Amino acid sequence: MSGFQLIIGKSSRRALRQGCSAVFAFKRGVPPATFRGSFGRTSRLIKAFVQLVRFGWAQAQSCVFPVVIFASLALTKIAPLPLLPRYDWLLVICLLMQWWMVRSGMETRDELKVITLFHVIGLALELFKVRMGSWSYPEEEGYTKIFGVPLYSGFMYASVASYLCQAWRRLKVELVQWPPFWMVVPLASAIYLNFFTHHYWVDVRWWLSSLVMLVFWRSWVTYEVGGIRYRMPLVLSFLLIGFFIWIAENIATFFGAWQYPNQAKAWSLVHLGKVSSWCLLVIVSFLIVATLKQVKTMAVTEAVERSHEDGKSL
Repeated sequence: MSGFQLIIGKSSRRALRQGCSAVFAFKRGVPPATFRGSFGRTSRLIKAFVQLVRFGWAQAQSCVFPVVIFASLALTKIAPLPLLPRYDWLLVICLLMQWWMVRSGMETRDELKVITLFHVIGLALELFKVRMGSWSYPEEEGYTKIFGVPLYSGFMYASVASYLCQAWRRLKVELVQWPPFWMVVPLASAIYLNFFTHHYWVDVRWWLSSLVMLVFWRSWVTYEVGGIRYRMPLVLSFLLIGFFIWIAENIATFFGAWQYPNQAKAWSLVHLGKVSSWCLLVIVSFLIVATLKQVKTMAVTEAVERSHEDGKSL
């Protein structure tokens, strides 16, 4: 037998043994390595899909308030309601929705306080921006319209706070390497004030954005889905939320919630540059919510420690 035939013979015998062992293993219920690998990949894909569905469901539950606002904008645009002007009906719907969310337990009283704070902050920004001509509310009628701004507009900012509070609770959000209080509060204040001062002075939003990158470069946000914890760079979460709010803004302007000067004659896509503004506003919102939650956590911890000390003294 030649060397070539010997090699071929050995290869054939080896292949035959591997094939037979694979068949016998499959009959015994033990799939060969190639099958186990494909089954493992399929299982991982299914688990990833299930986790994605769970994450999406938690996000959907957290977005109940914004969804109701957008649905109300669409409903009152397509089928005008009687008795009251459109902007007044929107305020009534928002108030009823806020009452129901607290009554049903979807929002806590502490979260209601945060949402009310955002309503005031947003309404102050609306009054100033409409006066400066940054945008307008095209419909003239409305009993609850003050200085050209309908009062329901504050709920659009409050709905962002509602989303943050609920997502924080449902996903068990935790912050890693969060900057100190003395850095966070001045930064949030400077970002908010720039929305006003850039009309009279230099717009420093890009300087502030760079400062945000520097301050939060090492910060992470961790969250839980289906008992498994994940993490994401905090700056990336700011960008993602700001981008989705920009998408929501396009939907809102399409239904006539408000309009920019370039949308006076016909609706058009909101300029992509507005994403930066929404990212900065999201940062302000996130910093306020995070700071208030940390203050509450410290207060609870101090109360527990005091109770333990009182118990020991007794």
